[in-house]
Amino acid sequence: MLVGKAGKSGRKSSIWRGVPRWARICTVFGTVLTMLSGAVLVGTEVLMARYEGAVGKADLFGDQAAGAQARKSDIKGPLNILLVGIDPRTPTAAPLADSVMVLHVPASMDRAYLFSLPRDLYVDIPAFPKSNFNGTTDKLNAAMSFGSRVPGENPDAARGFELLATTVQKVTGIKRFDGGAIINFTGFQKIVDAMGGVDLYIERDVKSEHKQPDGKPRPGNTRGEGYVGPQAIYKKGTHHLSGWQALDYVRQRYPKNGVPDADYGRQRHQQQFVKAMVGQAFSADVVANPLKLDKVLRAAGQSLIFNGRGNSVVDFGIALKNIRPNTIQMIKLPGGPVFEGSKYKGEQFQSGVPDFFDALHNEQLDPFLLEHPEFQNKAK
Repeated sequence: MLVGKAGKSGRKSSIWRGVPRWARICTVFGTVLTMLSGAVLVGTEVLMARYEGAVGKADLFGDQAAGAQARKSDIKGPLNILLVGIDPRTPTAAPLADSVMVLHVPASMDRAYLFSLPRDLYVDIPAFPKSNFNGTTDKLNAAMSFGSRVPGENPDAARGFELLATTVQKVTGIKRFDGGAIINFTGFQKIVDAMGGVDLYIERDVKSEHKQPDGKPRPGNTRGEGYVGPQAIYKKGTHHLSGWQALDYVRQRYPKNGVPDADYGRQRHQQQFVKAMVGQAFSADVVANPLKLDKVLRAAGQSLIFNGRGNSVVDFGIALKNIRPNTIQMIKLPGGPVFEGSKYKGEQFQSGVPDFFDALHNEQLDPFLLEHPEFQNKAK
């Protein structure tokens, strides 16, 4: 249950607040790679086996623990797939969900809708006996941490995913997820490099806040006032960027570094980057090159933990083979801050979002989006 009221903080409402921008990109691209597996692996049994073997597997929904038997079935829409991005720092640190997205595929199976839930969304997190958790009201990303804790053991990300999925179901009204994935961002740079980099148009000169020209981190100021030393520079024009360069470029958001519109400029750059990456992933340079394709798919597999509730990631990829990046509608759900007095508690959805979820459940998203074009997040 959301509490408090959206305050007049002067901050712009955004579905993305509280979600690292690079995390969002990785999650979206993880979705694209799942579809890519079906689009290009049909009939390629060796690559199918290698990709399937590379993808991590875990009981993300508690099905096996509950005694459910794994069973294969025809994958038919409508489908709801939960995608969660994490940035694990140490094996003993409880994972936090840096990015939480839902991919909705209608019954026609020819397009999809992707929407994000802010990680700072202030929600009721239900009790979870498996981790001795009694329930509370907190930010959404904490659900994965609460669920992952196992006394005397290292945190279990799969168990944390289960509590997060239950929490997201309560927020959205989705009764059951048909599949889910945990995407590990630490392996994402390998995917970019496996593709051979990406061509990206840079709209103005931008300096890096975080990296030196050789890719090494810039040292921190001894007074704790940011970074010092030489900066990587991204010149205006089309450039071929390596993995670290592309991810560094799309993180920049400060006017002093050449991004005058701050977060809005950074989001635009990231949308441009996603479009460029998707184009590269589906290009003949990757698809028609078995060695490069193998590297890309295996790098993607090593960054994923997938559970299809009886179906493999390749099964899902083949089922979604008719979906292409230009048929994925990005959705933005308006939100704003929640305050308790002057204390910021998190984010809450604004009016219209419950109607969006009703339209999703009733397979009426197209009419809803025609009436509410502001919910469409269009990349430039």
